[in-house]
Amino acid sequence: MMTKKKIYQIGLLLIVITMGMAGSPVMAAKLQEKTLKAWNEYVRLTEERIKEELNSSTGFLAQDFQAVPKAQMERDAALSGQILVEKMKTLNPRGRKIKVPAGTIHHWRGSVFIPDVELESVLAQVRYPAQQEDLQKDVLESRILEESDDSLRLYLKLVRSKIVTVTYNTEHLIEYQRHGEGLASSRSIATRIVELDQAGTPAEREKPEGKDRGFLWKLNSYWRYQQVDGGVLVECESLTLSRGVPAILAPFVKPIISGVARESMKRTLTSMRDRFATTEG
Repeated sequence: MMTKKKIYQIGLLLIVITMGMAGSPVMAAKLQEKTLKAWNEYVRLTEERIKEELNSSTGFLAQDFQAVPKAQMERDAALSGQILVEKMKTLNPRGRKIKVPAGTIHHWRGSVFIPDVELESVLAQVRYPAQQEDLQKDVLESRILEESDDSLRLYLKLVRSKIVTVTYNTEHLIEYQRHGEGLASSRSIATRIVELDQAGTPAEREKPEGKDRGFLWKLNSYWRYQQVDGGVLVECESLTLSRGVPAILAPFVKPIISGVARESMKRTLTSMRDRFATTEG
């Protein structure tokens, strides 16, 4: 009988072999119209639910719209300093899973408590990218392309590392909204994601958008900010789209992908809390 460790090692080996072929035409991927259609439907339904929650008089954070015991547990854990991350799923109007042909949607939510700050301070900070030396580990470059009173267009050079390292040029449209005293939200949509070939070398070049190895095709994030006693609760909901996982590899690959996504969300929220701790200090 194989142990979990042995199964993980076998899965890791399969992924390494697969990713080792990623530079070949066989492993290239293309964002198909049917995949994009499913993504758009998933995003539409997710945003409808988020809009309802933001306009609700009974709660504000996504965690509030759960059974009361779990909602209270999550809030108490966040206020005590824990960073909670959990997987989410948007279903179709019939309550069924939304099928994504030739693609995979990753949907995660996390929350963090930033102590000893005011909401206005948090909003002022998130409106501007961090200084180069303060960027989180997976952000190589950051700059503002355009800004207005309630929106921001931002360039980010991102790197994702797990088994293989992939670097992207990305552009994001971020919109901000107030929801009454002590409440605010933002919506970030990646309007451009291109994988870089030979990143960091003089030969660095962009691959055609949607025609690459398919590790990251789409990226949306939805943020909520709530002033509470002693600080601000911040919640992030993230949606990403990548290529599909072959059925034979799914039992090995999906747990690793989930682990990477969980770590990424936790790192993002930790970085935000640490950034404010440094600022306030």
